[in-house]
Amino acid sequence: MKQKIAIILQNLGGPDSPEAVRPFLYNLFADPAILTYTSPFRQLLAWLISSLRYQKAKKIYEKIGGKSPLLENTNLQAQALKISLEKLLPESIVEVFLAMRYWHPFTHETVQKVKEFKPEKVVVLPLYPQFSTTTSASSLKLWQKLFKEKISQKTVCCYPVEPGFIKAYQDLIVQEIAKVPENLPLRLLFSAHGLPQKIVDQGDPYAFQVEQSVASIMGRTLSTYEHQICYQSKVGPLQWLGPSLEQSIEEAAKDKKAIIVVPVSFVSEHSETLVELDIDFKERAKSLGIPYYGRVPAVSTHPDFINGLAHLTLKYLTETVSDLKPICNGNYEKCWCR
Repeated sequence: MKQKIAIILQNLGGPDSPEAVRPFLYNLFADPAILTYTSPFRQLLAWLISSLRYQKAKKIYEKIGGKSPLLENTNLQAQALKISLEKLLPESIVEVFLAMRYWHPFTHETVQKVKEFKPEKVVVLPLYPQFSTTTSASSLKLWQKLFKEKISQKTVCCYPVEPGFIKAYQDLIVQEIAKVPENLPLRLLFSAHGLPQKIVDQGDPYAFQVEQSVASIMGRTLSTYEHQICYQSKVGPLQWLGPSLEQSIEEAAKDKKAIIVVPVSFVSEHSETLVELDIDFKERAKSLGIPYYGRVPAVSTHPDFINGLAHLTLKYLTETVSDLKPICNGNYEKCWCR
């Protein structure tokens, strides 16, 4: 009898209609990993922020059809991963489930579906290559809280230098470089989602892992090109990781450089790539006289990325806990791999 294996793909989620924008924002800011205030102050603040921001957010989503494409994109990744895993595990029944943190399908909805599937083994796989307490940890904690079945379960905490992930980005970058007019000096801007500096100072390994990802992507293949790491999507008055993408674009304009933006922490297209990168920052670059603005797509269903996830999953299914240590900086001791 074939054993059943459940793969849980975790992601942020996104509003699936204009009416969903406000409750989505509330769910986001009500997460204690995002706002660290205690109850009921956190919920009150989340209600206030979502009330103040949702009209602006709705206008952002209007630019891409009124909703986030994240669910559709993640479904395509799940389908591709299932096909890849079925080739690697022909003697098993593999199902890939989606568990979103702030919108449907919510984690508690997915937990029920997985229980009905009755797997012998579970691998939890966040679609965040670089680990952060604000993203990966939040999703993983919720899954552990809700899924209490006494079965074999492994957790992938991060994969910032996974070979398939790295190779996929190298391929996509090379394709974009080929579009740049000859003789234009070029700078690659690796843009990651921002994070308040205080969270990094507390030991969060996210920025460290972003640096690892970029170093591996540049490698020998792209070593002759200028590059810079920058951050986007800052919210609120706190100091965030820098430089910002806007600052980096302004510097490139002063240096008369063509630029290619690489969304190094996003594996799926959503508002922060399709609106911020493809519309807002593209217009900003044009206004500053940037001679060429290119944007590398997210790795999405790139065969190298999907095959990399499949082999990573296989590794977690077959190796012992001691072999599965996350790649973190020296200040971060928590290990989510188990």
